[in-house]
Amino acid sequence: MRVWIDGICKAIEALLAACLAVMVVLVFGNVVLRYGFNSGITVSEEVSRWLFIWITFLGAVVALKENSHLGVDMVVSKLPPAGRKFCLVASHGVMLYILWLLADGSLSQIEINREVTAPVTGASMAIIYLASLVFAVGAAVLLLGNLLRVVTGRLSDDELITIQESEEAAVLAQVLPPASAAGREAGSQGGAR
Repeated sequence: MRVWIDGICKAIEALLAACLAVMVVLVFGNVVLRYGFNSGITVSEEVSRWLFIWITFLGAVVALKENSHLGVDMVVSKLPPAGRKFCLVASHGVMLYILWLLADGSLSQIEINREVTAPVTGASMAIIYLASLVFAVGAAVLLLGNLLRVVTGRLSDDELITIQESEEAAVLAQVLPPASAAGREAGSQGGAR
């Protein structure tokens, strides 16, 4: 299952890079045309806005998979493994409920906006709300996978904290081994006081 999820996330990352490249070309091209030639690409702003929405939601799925979302783990990191498991299960339960609300609202908005067309492209406005539905489904799959790993005992004690305290800690965790990153983070916090 992890292999499938890793493959899907790699595909999403490639799609995100392509969307970002299209956004850059459209926006930069539109600026050059507007200021240099007093014209422009009429669909540029609308398509760029839609791509930005999709990049945000798809990027959140990848960040959830990589445990890159920022949060406060000050209390959870001090708990024993049983307490960490309880907090993980409780937080995932709350997130799954919120994702269900998001999916339900997205489905309603897709239905409402199915026949509404965008002013420039004429495409259905339901495309915008489809992004939040895709996020809700993708994030729910990841959270349910984590819960399954907790129940079956395949989640290590290090993986019980699924957030990063700070961006610096996330970078250090990727570069240094876990013991070195924790020691360096504690040292940098001690020096800042």
